Amino acid sequence: MRRTITAGAVTCLALAALTACGGSGGDSGKEKAPSGALDGRGPVTFVTGKDRSGNLQKQIDGWNSAHPKEQVRVVELPDEPNDQRQQMIQNAQTKSDAYGVLNLDVVWTAEFAANRWLTPLPKDQIDLSKMLPATVTTGEYRDKLYAVPSTSDAGMLYYRKDLLDKAGISAPPKTYAEMWADCDKVKALPEGKGVDCYFTEVNKTESLTISAVEAVSSQGGSLLDASGKPTVTTPQVKAGIQFLADARKAHMPKEAVTLDTEGGRRYFQGGKLLFQRQWPYQYALADKADGSSKVAGKFAVAPLPGPNGPGVANLGGHNLAISAFAKNKATAFDFIKYLTGEQAQRANLLATSQAPTVASLYDDPALTKRFPYLPVLKQAIAGAKPRPVVVKYGDVTAAIQGAVYDAVNGRTTVDQAVTDLQGKLTTLTAAQ
Repeated sequence: MRRTITAGAVTCLALAALTACGGSGGDSGKEKAPSGALDGRGPVTFVTGKDRSGNLQKQIDGWNSAHPKEQVRVVELPDEPNDQRQQMIQNAQTKSDAYGVLNLDVVWTAEFAANRWLTPLPKDQIDLSKMLPATVTTGEYRDKLYAVPSTSDAGMLYYRKDLLDKAGISAPPKTYAEMWADCDKVKALPEGKGVDCYFTEVNKTESLTISAVEAVSSQGGSLLDASGKPTVTTPQVKAGIQFLADARKAHMPKEAVTLDTEGGRRYFQGGKLLFQRQWPYQYALADKADGSSKVAGKFAVAPLPGPNGPGVANLGGHNLAISAFAKNKATAFDFIKYLTGEQAQRANLLATSQAPTVASLYDDPALTKRFPYLPVLKQAIAGAKPRPVVVKYGDVTAAIQGAVYDAVNGRTTVDQAVTDLQGKLTTLTAAQ
């Protein structure tokens, strides 16, 4: 999901709009020292990526109706996570109070907390025991809570069940070899003509880091070890990157390097893919019976395949945090508790099919009937692996994207790519 407007330009526009409208009061452009106290009540801005469902605004309207003196206003950033992160960083570096509650990708916690751009949150004032344990850890840094899990995420395999049934295939593939064999069988059918085999994102964005982590983790490897040291030159990492390179060459559509998350969704919904690695949010959109999807009622989901059995998903999702420079932090914290509560998460799941963080929702009979993938997703989240948890995350993910992109597109060998990446990550993680 991309936008051509530069991050700096959008930031300036957003700040200007906040100042003109009053924002949280005062001059938003003035620098101020961060405050760790959760005090102050009044208007709050909620900074997030694009809401394509319309559900977020409904939830904001619900809050605003009940809190006329503590109104929340949404500031939407571009679709691309890299652009969102950059704009939030620019705002924090100017110590502006224009941004209040931040909707953070789970991998940004360490970077934002280490730079003191976030306000620590009291664990005893929010019930984290109801949430999936894996999601809670993404909001912590050095044993302190800096963000509350709002949505989780894990990659799943979307597949055309109708085409597998037509080819006499009774179950989704558990291994790469099974997936390629299934593709051959479907392509031999008249209905399989014009349908590409497989897609996971290999364009040079954050999504490529995610694809790399999943491919490497499925091989039993890791880009960094438990102590944070790079382990890129291992056979497992090489095998993971080689899988992406081979899949890109032999099994993906020609447009693969230009397709982002939304592009992949449209490709699948257009009936052009047999197998796709994708997030849960796609389920509700692809299953719409309004004519926008050609595969409604024709697909299902399964765990990601791996080299010798089920693969490993990347742990994604978003957490809500409070800018260290925000005003009205007491209101901001109450709003976070409202938006991450069970009722709000249930409504969000029903409207968007995004993964909740409240564990009980995955076992609710009414919800599992509506979203049959919930048991698969819960299992995927439990076994998912995160992207590198590092302070210099922006530099680390850029290095991963550059090396893997070159290997996937044949600009360099896999061996050379991992050697170069090992050197870059060693430098970037040395001072953690």
